[in-house]
Amino acid sequence: MDTNQPIKIPYNSPMIRSLLQQELTNLLQQALSHQQIVVICIGTDRSTGDSLGPLVGSSLTKYRSSFMHVYGTIADPVHALNLADTLTNIHKQHPDPFIIGIDACLGQATSVGCIQAGSGPVRPGAGVNKDLPAVGDIHVTGIVNVGGFMEYFVLQNTRLHLVMSMSEIISQCLYYAISKHYRNLNSSDHPHSTGVH
Repeated sequence: MDTNQPIKIPYNSPMIRSLLQQELTNLLQQALSHQQIVVICIGTDRSTGDSLGPLVGSSLTKYRSSFMHVYGTIADPVHALNLADTLTNIHKQHPDPFIIGIDACLGQATSVGCIQAGSGPVRPGAGVNKDLPAVGDIHVTGIVNVGGFMEYFVLQNTRLHLVMSMSEIISQCLYYAISKHYRNLNSSDHPHSTGVH
């Protein structure tokens, strides 16, 4: 697998769930057995396009899974103003975490509606020229609209249906992959503390 080339699949592809689940399962093999999995869902509910991350976070918390710690929901978003502090707090609470970064992004018109997953961090704010910390050992992003011109306006005028559909797929596939990862570890001494924040 070329770690520099994330997969990119249209959200309405019949194969989206099986392909994304398999890719996330493969990516999670990078996590060491002692590492707690932390999912950081970046974005804000004040912008339709930028609400992808918080929607994923809110969906993940409904599973009440003991296998992951979730930061960033519609009620308590992780965004530009609190991202650095959130990362500091995460590293205090979870020594040596394995972090999955979730964020919306802008792209070419032909890629709108695609979900991407790959190794390395997500770079929040890059589409709107903000200099924010990179987040994640691996990442999942949803291309919610077209980039390159009036990005704030474009994010505000993104279809909610698209963002909600993508968030549902991402959260389901991520939950499945993380659960499978822990089943594969088959380790009775691995920490399984509840982790919803």
